[in-house]
Amino acid sequence: MTASASRRIPIGTSRRRFLATTGVVGGAAALAACGGATGGGGNGGGEDEELVGVGNNGSAGAGRSGEAADHLFIAGFQWSPPTNYNTFAASPAWPASGNVAQYLYETLLRFDIVSGELLGGLAATHEINGTESITLTLQEGVTWHDGSEFTADDVLYTFELGKIDPGLGVASFWIEADEMTAEGTTITVAINQDRKNVGSVLNSLATQFIVQKVQFEQAAADSGDAIASWETMEPIGTGPFTLELADQTQIILARFEEYWGQDFYGGLPVVSKIVHPIFKSNEDGNLKFQNGELDVMQQFVPQIWKMWEADKPVGTYLQEEPYYVPGSMPMLMMNTARPGLDDPLVRKALAHAVDYASIAETAMSGYSSQVLASLVIPDGAEDQWLDREKAEADGWVYDAAMAESLLEEAGYAKGEDGIYAKDGQKLGPWKLITPQGWTDWNAALEIVAKNFQAIGVDAATNFPQQAQTQTAIQNGDFDLCCWYVAGTGPSTPWQRFSDVMSNVEMVPPGETAYRNFGRWENDQVNDLLQDAAAAVEDEEKREALVALDDLYRAEVPAFPLMYRPDEFFEFNASNWANWPTEENDYAPPMFRGAGNQWIFQLTKIGG
Repeated sequence: MTASASRRIPIGTSRRRFLATTGVVGGAAALAACGGATGGGGNGGGEDEELVGVGNNGSAGAGRSGEAADHLFIAGFQWSPPTNYNTFAASPAWPASGNVAQYLYETLLRFDIVSGELLGGLAATHEINGTESITLTLQEGVTWHDGSEFTADDVLYTFELGKIDPGLGVASFWIEADEMTAEGTTITVAINQDRKNVGSVLNSLATQFIVQKVQFEQAAADSGDAIASWETMEPIGTGPFTLELADQTQIILARFEEYWGQDFYGGLPVVSKIVHPIFKSNEDGNLKFQNGELDVMQQFVPQIWKMWEADKPVGTYLQEEPYYVPGSMPMLMMNTARPGLDDPLVRKALAHAVDYASIAETAMSGYSSQVLASLVIPDGAEDQWLDREKAEADGWVYDAAMAESLLEEAGYAKGEDGIYAKDGQKLGPWKLITPQGWTDWNAALEIVAKNFQAIGVDAATNFPQQAQTQTAIQNGDFDLCCWYVAGTGPSTPWQRFSDVMSNVEMVPPGETAYRNFGRWENDQVNDLLQDAAAAVEDEEKREALVALDDLYRAEVPAFPLMYRPDEFFEFNASNWANWPTEENDYAPPMFRGAGNQWIFQLTKIGG
């Protein structure tokens, strides 16, 4: 299950290198070299042309023949027959799910997970005016798929839906924003001055799909303002594709020939259609992908390097381990209302007890670098906010002897049964929960349980169904769990600190919590969160975030088990080349946000 030792490389070096070389210069150079009537990529792969953005082994295929040669085959987003393209529904079909891919619907701004930049989208520019407001200038000439004009009224109405139906996710925008107004093509967002949380407002502007006012006014009327319950199979967006077919076997998107962004992106998308087959399992998709029947996908592939070692033209953005750009941080959350877990020394001991390298190798196929004692994801867009020296000096690493020493310092002694106890209260029995079928998380917790048992903590795994697990975690009905917090975006790492540590609107066990599931209590954290949210200058913001990280390491309310990619972005260069890689860095390895750039720049092989 693990890679051979000969393939290991110093991760920090390569990842810092790719960040140093990526960004505006590389992207501009790639765009400047573009040509072709249908986009920046066009046909390529002639005998004298050296292809770039191909497999990690340097190989590419010969291309497909016929109509399919112009199609992009994608997978990993839809696992059941599509039934609803209302982007506000509980489970909208791909690609109408919020912040998934900007093919049908688009956002005002687009986030780049590599550089951390916010790029233009439906808004050509944006200006941050301290903590007072954000001003956006809309693109000119934008139209909806039905040919009608896109206006500022569509934007205002999209966010107003959060007031019409407070159950929608967009309603959270109005916690951080007081007002959104428009004058012509200029939109101004007034930021709530009690919270001054610019990052969260920017996150909404970069993730909220903008919908057509006319269509959703009708949706509100038809549903009695219960927008999420409205159903449609006729989405109307502003994106570069329209929905052609959605059935039990596949979803097909067709290129929108009148797409407004032809000047903005340097042409139409290179691909004429995007086809998403609906598979029953990861295994089905992985096999099709390996054989070149899929061009790109977002799903977990164990030991992906075996594909290019088998001469397949398979590639990832990073050419070396961990192969994927880090973007999320599955956490071991501890219920601090439980005896034993209410002691920060015990929590820190547990953090020292975990074999993180084993988790990275077995649960994550080596796709995670060494975990740091920080709520900042290192070596990516957030790295500027990390005090690496403090994280290494004041944090924790896998050290079973240190773990037991900390338990003894906390007053615990090992009993005849090998379990630590204090005043008759044992450390355990505790259940470690995460949803059944979340295979990498299941595997990670099996390792954690064995690690805890090895130091004298009574722990075992339990994997309920996803809905049951989520309810237990939100209601505080758990001992320890592996769960997610905010992934990298415009509002992180602040949002992640809030998710783990915020004491705002604390609710007792038995009531539904939406952050700080471990019910950790502290009288300093809310002021620190407010300082970090309101910081304007980078130096001021970094100072506030470092202070939060210091408190986090001292109290250890939770700790990361691994890093995961923002998305599992993997491609097969059998039919298309010029994929984004660390050496061909004109676009980030994303399907959402700024990741839509590559759809305009691929090169058809053998065309």
